[in-house]
Amino acid sequence: MTAPAATPAPDEPLIRFEGLHKTFGPKVVFDDLTLDVRRGETLAVIGGSGAGKSVLLKCLIGLMDPDSGRIVFDGHDLSGYGEKEFLPIRRRVAMVFQASALFDSISVGENIEYPLREHFPEMAEEERLRRVSRVLALVNLPGIEAMRPSDLSGGMRRRVGLARAIATEPEVILWDEPTTGLDPISTRTIDELIKSMRAKLHCTSIVVTHDMQSAFSVSDRIAMLANRKIVQVGTVPEMRASTLKEVRAFLDARKGEVRVD
Repeated sequence: MTAPAATPAPDEPLIRFEGLHKTFGPKVVFDDLTLDVRRGETLAVIGGSGAGKSVLLKCLIGLMDPDSGRIVFDGHDLSGYGEKEFLPIRRRVAMVFQASALFDSISVGENIEYPLREHFPEMAEEERLRRVSRVLALVNLPGIEAMRPSDLSGGMRRRVGLARAIATEPEVILWDEPTTGLDPISTRTIDELIKSMRAKLHCTSIVVTHDMQSAFSVSDRIAMLANRKIVQVGTVPEMRASTLKEVRAFLDARKGEVRVD
């Protein structure tokens, strides 16, 4: 099933999470969570560990289902979509996983080719190879197609994961804790890549993170997830100046993480 062309209103958000509820056994993850993502923006979602930030991304691409509520993407309600219906959504929305999720048994080039073979089986081999080369250049790793992921540093693996995500030329990139566990230089590199993807690909990004330096650096707006819902959304200056107790406590606890550049 391919989603028909949508004709959203000019001010309609590209993505809307509306009244989501999600539980894992007795644990309530979301309770009436609502959040809009504007077309073309980079939105950071911050919150403590276990708050459900990554769950939000996985619900958008059908890796998890909310118990109730709905998710609207480009004017289409995704409620009730099955695996087959989500395939065209996953061509338009790509996820960069925290652990990169690369296959160590195959080369970097073959890893990046994988979603192209999955989503575009009719694509000629020459075009696949050209696209692999192009996306590796975009993440500043040209010419490493023959290497194995196990030979790469953590930062390089994250960049290959990004190259694989953008190979399908998505409209939306989801970043799941993109800087966790990286050294400061690699972290800065990933931050710059997030910003450059918007400039080069004109895409919409959702960045899930607890790294406030990254959130301040890359975002147009920041959404705070606490108490099982979004408690505040605002620009970087608005969030820095927030007096909401949940936001203030989170930011104050991370003051030492923010670089002064």
